[in-house]
Amino acid sequence: MMDEEAKQKALTRLSRIEGQVQGVQRMVEEGKYCVDILLQLSAIQGALEQVRKILLGRHIESCVAEAMASGRAEDRQKKIEELLEVFARYGR
Repeated sequence: MMDEEAKQKALTRLSRIEGQVQGVQRMVEEGKYCVDILLQLSAIQGALEQVRKILLGRHIESCVAEAMASGRAEDRQKKIEELLEVFARYGR
């Protein structure tokens, strides 16, 4: 489960990203220079990466750590498989 601090950090960044996306939509509608739009999209991707890091870090600190400490092999294996799946998707 996500603590309140991580939740607020993620929500703040997501709100900012929402504004950036709306800005890009306006840029496209107004026919702005393609390179300027691409730069904004790159900034959005970077901001999304920061949200991903917040969530992944919190997941490891709480859910994964609890599963490892639980002593139940099934819980540990499930968390390991989840993390492997997440990291496999990063590589795509």
